[in-house]
Amino acid sequence: MMYKLPLSSSNVTRFFMLFILLLLLALSFMIHNSVNAWLMEKRYAMADITHAVQKRIDTYRFATWQIYENLAASAAGSAPSASLQETRLRPDVYYLEKTRRKTEALIFGSHDSSTLDMTLRMSNYLDTLWGAENSTWSMYFLNGQDNSLILISTLPLKDMATRYKESAISNIVEARRTEMLQQANALDERESFSPLRRFAWQNDHYFTVRTTFNQPGHLATVVAFDMPINDLIPHNMPLENFQLKQDTALNGSPEHEDELLNTRISLSNPNVEIAASLPGTALQMTYRIPLSTLAWDTLHNLMWPLIIDLLLILLSLAGLFLLRQQALRPGENQSAELDALRMLNEEIVSSLPVGLLVYDFASNRTIISNKIAEHLLPHLNLQKIVNMSDQHQGVLQATVNNEVYEIRHARSHHSPHTQLFMMRDQDRELLVNKKLQKAQQVLDRNHQLRQQLMQNLGHALHRPLQQVVEQLQALSESSEDERTLDALENSQALARLVDDIMLLNRLETHDWAPDASSFQLQSLLDQLTLALLPLSRRKGLTLLVRNHLNSDEMRFGDSRAIYKVLFTLLHYSLTTTSWGKISLEVDAPADRPDRLQIQIVDTGKGLTPDELGNHDFPFLGETSADRFGQASGLAFFLCRQLCKQMGGQLDIMAHPEIGTRYSITLHVPPEHQQQQEEKLLEDVTMLIDIAVDDIRKIVTHQLENWGAKCITPDERFTEQPHDILITDDPARLSGWSLLLTDNELGFTVLNERQYRVNFNLSSALQDALLQLIEKQLSQDMSLTAEEDEQEEAATHLLSGGYYQLFVETVPEDVERLYTEASLKDYATLAQTAHRLKGVFAMLNLAPGKELCEKLEQQIKASDDLNIKNTTSDIDAYVNELLQQGNQ
Repeated sequence: MMYKLPLSSSNVTRFFMLFILLLLLALSFMIHNSVNAWLMEKRYAMADITHAVQKRIDTYRFATWQIYENLAASAAGSAPSASLQETRLRPDVYYLEKTRRKTEALIFGSHDSSTLDMTLRMSNYLDTLWGAENSTWSMYFLNGQDNSLILISTLPLKDMATRYKESAISNIVEARRTEMLQQANALDERESFSPLRRFAWQNDHYFTVRTTFNQPGHLATVVAFDMPINDLIPHNMPLENFQLKQDTALNGSPEHEDELLNTRISLSNPNVEIAASLPGTALQMTYRIPLSTLAWDTLHNLMWPLIIDLLLILLSLAGLFLLRQQALRPGENQSAELDALRMLNEEIVSSLPVGLLVYDFASNRTIISNKIAEHLLPHLNLQKIVNMSDQHQGVLQATVNNEVYEIRHARSHHSPHTQLFMMRDQDRELLVNKKLQKAQQVLDRNHQLRQQLMQNLGHALHRPLQQVVEQLQALSESSEDERTLDALENSQALARLVDDIMLLNRLETHDWAPDASSFQLQSLLDQLTLALLPLSRRKGLTLLVRNHLNSDEMRFGDSRAIYKVLFTLLHYSLTTTSWGKISLEVDAPADRPDRLQIQIVDTGKGLTPDELGNHDFPFLGETSADRFGQASGLAFFLCRQLCKQMGGQLDIMAHPEIGTRYSITLHVPPEHQQQQEEKLLEDVTMLIDIAVDDIRKIVTHQLENWGAKCITPDERFTEQPHDILITDDPARLSGWSLLLTDNELGFTVLNERQYRVNFNLSSALQDALLQLIEKQLSQDMSLTAEEDEQEEAATHLLSGGYYQLFVETVPEDVERLYTEASLKDYATLAQTAHRLKGVFAMLNLAPGKELCEKLEQQIKASDDLNIKNTTSDIDAYVNELLQQGNQ
């Protein structure tokens, strides 16, 4: 009898886990075999490399004996040829001239003709030996007879010795001479090897074999060969990873049949080292492989098997999960789920406010029912209700114990003998509806009473608060007491709160409607700036009001409501901002000129989520506060309602520790105006020397709107023709000019030619400009008369013979004025000014005398700015007199 394995969740889980384990084992075996194969390949490659290096060493051992025994010995015992020639390149450096050019030879040090002949013989021998080679080969022969050094190489030695001088050839030769002398002094070492080296200019790797020959009565002779290995290394093994060193521990015998016995693999974190010994030498060649390279090569070789294995693992996990969720779990937990579903159905049915009955007429039993249905079931004839419901569209009324019930009947679509009955108590519903209507009436009455209470309370508080504000304002004008200012600010905040509550009450009772009329937008902005200026000055904040529209543009709308919205939001912004600036920008979309887009941006601490909640309902969250007061929790809701009433909207965006942006859109159509033929400041040139970009844009827009021509300072011209200078830096004031500021209540006269004005107030800026222009015109008329007097004074100066004295003394005193003014030496400056005044008085030059008297008054007041300006006027006056004298 065959045993059948039951299909349960535990068996399926074990099967999948076993399958995944087998996949992991197969993956580990595959990686292990791949790594072993890769390392075995490198071992075979190392065995081949060491075998080839050993063959090259053996070959050049024979060549070394040939050079020493045959060539050097035969050259020493024979007469040199008369055709031998050498070229002296540098002191103690000689080049052998020869016809065959496979190799070139250099002789370092003093030598005789036998050394030259020996060099030629060795060079010809090496021409034959290296004739088929492409790599760089070099031989060094340290002659024990005359201590000269012979260098024979396939490199262009003559060109290199001439071009690079001592940097290339000399350094190599000196290094080889030092090594060969050390070799000659080592009595117990006949043959030695250098580590792997690299030619920097050819990227060739090589090592040096040095052989010592002792001669009785002479110094030892040393022959050294630089043998390249680039041609022996496979391309997939980087030369930088090879190392050649002495190691007597691994000195294999050439008699081994298996060359792999001379190689070994060791782990030297973070590298894997494959070392192979060179038979017949005490050398060991090591190839270092980084573990990261080994891992990458293994992954690259096993990429597709790894991907397939991982996919099988993922598919196994997915199949295990799906099988347990879709097939096995429901079978095991079906009864528990059914019980939970039954309990949930019973809970739902029992909590219904109507009676529910599901009855099976085939078996005459109740399937589902609640307490209400069970209470009515003995008093009802269900079969009769079923028969009558067809005539009344499934809705009947029945009276049980003097209570009227509405019974709804429906048939089941799945079971024809199953009927559904719903019973609703009509008397209770009527009672509930009456209670709801009564509650709604009470609620409406409460709303009316609250609105009436708020209206009466506002009217009762408005007049006393207004009197308190007026009295405190009168006290603050007569005294600068801080407590009086705080009391005034608090009373004004309370008065604003009462006004806001009254206005919001009117909005809720629909007793408020926009009072539309014509108004000038710029005048409204000026009033707004003046109202907010005291608070911004107390907090030290910068207020920027920029109107992108024409300053004389008229709009049709409720100016008081717009003023209320802007004032409330700006006051809230001033409260939440401790440093920085607050900007108000007004513009109109190009496609919708009947709308105003207003943006208020501050650099405050931003709004909290509780404050933003006040946008939907007043006083819902706590508001921000500063040392002058607390922001109103009614502000956002009131402004939002006002914007809705005016056909617009209010959007607020806040970022913590960055600031808040209030975006307002209002429907305020423009009124048609007749265009003025001539503008107010037409043909007037303004020199705009303003450092702050925002202020420059505001002022330039206003001036161009009034018809003025605005120019900016040009560094190429020190004096540009202009009528009035406008600047925001007091140090740049000169001549007829306006100093811009944001904390002035209008404009203030600094002197006859200079005013300080608030750039946010269009009317103040206009009045200051008009007064300056009027004074400038009147002074121009007086200057014409003064020019006539100056001509007479200049004639008197020339006719009286005082011109030479004037030229020698007055310009020098003017220079002293500049120097002493820069040093702020007021005592000396007053003496110089007095001396100049005497000169002008003696020569009857009244304008110069008046300027000196004005300078003396400014020196007494220590007014550095006006001292500088008056000195410039005296200098200009003197230069004008000198020009008239030259004419």
